[in-house]
Amino acid sequence: MHPPIKKLPLLLSLALSLPLSLHGETLHIDASAPAKTPLENQLRMGTAVSPSGERLGVNSQYLTRNGKPWMPVMGEFHYSRTPAAEWDGELRKMKAAGIDVVATYVMWNHHEETEGKFDWKGQRDLRRFVQLAAKAGLDVMVRVGPWVHAEVRYGGIPDWVVNAMPTRRDDPQYLQRVERLYTQIGQQLKGLLFKDGGRVIGVQIENEYNNNGAGEGAGHINTLKRLAVKAGMDVPLYTVTGWDQTVYPSGEVTPVFGGYPDEPWATSTKELKPKETYAFRFDTRVSGDLGAQTRAASRGTAETDMATTPFLGAEYGAGLPFMYRRRTVVSPDDIASMLPVQLGSGVNLVGYYMFHGGRNPMGLTSLEESTLSGGYNDTPMISYDFQAPLGPDGQARPVLSYLRPFHLFMRDFGERLAPMTVRKPDVAPASPEDLTTPRFSLRSKDSSAFLFVNNHVRQYPMPAQKDVRFAVKLPGESLTFPRKGVDVADGSYFIWPVNMDLDGTRLSYATAQPIARLDNGKAGITYVFGAAAGIPVELAFDAGAAASLQLLSSGAKVVQADGKAIVEGIVPGTGVALSIQRPGARPVTLLVLTAQQAREVSVGELAGQRRLVLTAQQSWFNDGKLELRADGNPDLAFAVYPALPGKPKANAALTESLDGVFQSFAAKLPAQKIEATITQVRAARAVRAVTIGGLANAALQPMPEAFGAAAAWTITIPEAQRKANPEALIELDFVGDIGRLFNGTRMLDDWYYSGYGWKYPVRHAGQGPLTLSVLPLRADAPIYLPKEGRPDFGANKQLAQLRGVKVTPVYRLSVRP
Repeated sequence: MHPPIKKLPLLLSLALSLPLSLHGETLHIDASAPAKTPLENQLRMGTAVSPSGERLGVNSQYLTRNGKPWMPVMGEFHYSRTPAAEWDGELRKMKAAGIDVVATYVMWNHHEETEGKFDWKGQRDLRRFVQLAAKAGLDVMVRVGPWVHAEVRYGGIPDWVVNAMPTRRDDPQYLQRVERLYTQIGQQLKGLLFKDGGRVIGVQIENEYNNNGAGEGAGHINTLKRLAVKAGMDVPLYTVTGWDQTVYPSGEVTPVFGGYPDEPWATSTKELKPKETYAFRFDTRVSGDLGAQTRAASRGTAETDMATTPFLGAEYGAGLPFMYRRRTVVSPDDIASMLPVQLGSGVNLVGYYMFHGGRNPMGLTSLEESTLSGGYNDTPMISYDFQAPLGPDGQARPVLSYLRPFHLFMRDFGERLAPMTVRKPDVAPASPEDLTTPRFSLRSKDSSAFLFVNNHVRQYPMPAQKDVRFAVKLPGESLTFPRKGVDVADGSYFIWPVNMDLDGTRLSYATAQPIARLDNGKAGITYVFGAAAGIPVELAFDAGAAASLQLLSSGAKVVQADGKAIVEGIVPGTGVALSIQRPGARPVTLLVLTAQQAREVSVGELAGQRRLVLTAQQSWFNDGKLELRADGNPDLAFAVYPALPGKPKANAALTESLDGVFQSFAAKLPAQKIEATITQVRAARAVRAVTIGGLANAALQPMPEAFGAAAAWTITIPEAQRKANPEALIELDFVGDIGRLFNGTRMLDDWYYSGYGWKYPVRHAGQGPLTLSVLPLRADAPIYLPKEGRPDFGANKQLAQLRGVKVTPVYRLSVRP
């Protein structure tokens, strides 16, 4: 587990003054103007009709699917950084997490490390990866480079190219090699494109491109698009990254954006100022420094194209990488609180980088970005963990459950949100460093809207907004809500609906976040909401709807106020909050889950019907089965709504009970114990001071020869215990600068110490004992470590310690309805 993230006192340099609370505020926003009308035919994309007649489209505001607004969630997963045998299950986990589109880089040097010798086998088999994504129900965005960054050596361009010719420009020698690469990619994707009935819906050209010299600029992007189309990559969507003054041919591609909660590529050894990703943006789409390795002196095309291109995302950080000089650890709230901000700023495609961690394959050289090969950053040779929601070995990190309710919201209500226009409050923060002014936004169309609130900024305390109400001016009416002012605590963030249609009944507002809509056939419709911790639930309806409301939550009551029937006193949980019974209409049921239950809910098809699954364990759906995974705990439990038609079968005995309206099951698997024996084989020697230099003029990772001073231990795990639980995770608790795990002389994994837990799977460890080496961390090392992770050096000048090795069994429950 990573250490808890503590908020820091405000930096004096910000000259900020924070009251302990703000009292009795009514926050105003004007949404009375008509919503913007999207512009059509602004972008020259590829074939967007499938053989079955399905259509994809893009206008100046949003994507469309079969003529309707479409707001998918996209997550990055690098096939070449994960063993091929694991792709199928991991893609299904992404789908269950609410991901609709999987994005992946094609890293040139992973496929053509030697000129003319392409490798598309094993974990480099792009075609099979795309096929499995389709089988899991995912669309695919292929990011074809040729330069991709991705913290990979030379940005993915092979050494033999870099050594022999200019790159990233219209150089004939370079373009000849790029055309050959694109032709290979086109062959891999043949028959799998959307126009063929496949799931490849888009191609990203290049990455972070702002070069504007001779043979560069928009003309080079145009050349690359032409080569991609020539190679057969005819797709509905062509994109480029839009940050850091990117340049591209307007109308030929559409920009995608991103934002991160910190800057691991920065040179500072201190905490950074409040990041733009926590502040609503009303005049720009670019969210601060995203780590591009080139710089431009003028405005980029994305800034001048705002009126004709939709606000799409590709790299909103679902985690952060560890870089040698800066090892930032993020909390689930640091990541999830960015969601209402991005949506409230107008984003109509949330794209994450990375959603699934991985490990670099080893080739003729190590393939990581490194200052030794001229890179701007030093990164681990193998580990590409990224603190991602899904770890490199498929484990769910806590952040996944914080993100999933937002993904489910976008899946079921994105069609309503996408056409809505962003509305700026009457009073908005002057800058990301303004921590006193409430942070909120509204998106609306006609009389319907969604309210977005964020009161979380990483590492900075926010004032509790006391007794807050919102006054929204809509066409034809003004709403002030909730009836009773609420306290928005430090760390709170949420989405509330305004004038939301519940299949014929209008919900004027709710102080709970919509999560999902289930169509239960003749049994009616169920709307699922999630309460925000510490905020009482109010559900307001037009006064005339009161007669159709049946209150089913103990203590709930209807209060008539301001022409509304306001339901108060709802206790969130697994019981039905209320039912709406209208003559001649199917009943509508409202569930309001607690904040914790909202993080435990997922939605998938079981027994031929879309159902809610509530579980504290990691869960996903696999060809009609429900799969559960628990790390270290043999007691597994889940609940289902609506109830299954019969008793399900599983690989362990199930006990059944009722939890509100949920059908609840529990299973106890045989407990397993796996022990590791540790023997120190080498003590650490003194290491030299960390060198300052490189392109960043910052701390450089020690040279390879420095690892001769590392301490070393052997780790032995009984073979029988390994075989009994091959998914078990080896947890390596060390203190030092860099840890490296070996089987013999083969390096399995490496890790920059930060206080964040390092794990490695037994199944990939091979036979025989393992060796862990730990390079000492000097007390004077000029690197950034979180305060929670910084070790106590005492009188020591350096530390290289192994505090323990733990092997955690992984328990699996497979349930077939």
